[in-house]
Amino acid sequence: MTLKNIINKFFNDESGAVTVDWVVLTAAIVGLGMVVMSTVGGGIETMGSNVVTALGADGTVGYTKAVTPD
Repeated sequence: MTLKNIINKFFNDESGAVTVDWVVLTAAIVGLGMVVMSTVGGGIETMGSNVVTALGADGTVGYTKAVTPD
């Protein structure tokens, strides 16, 4: 094999190209997830605090069935 053939074979080899595509795609998905979490993270924290406050208020949360005396 001549040096020219070795260089041409190296430049024409595409093994590993799919790996690069998957790495780029995975990085984009992770980045998008981070953007979404930073956007809605504050609202989720506030909602959680409101739920904790409501649960600790008086023990009655949501629907309560009315008890009728016999």
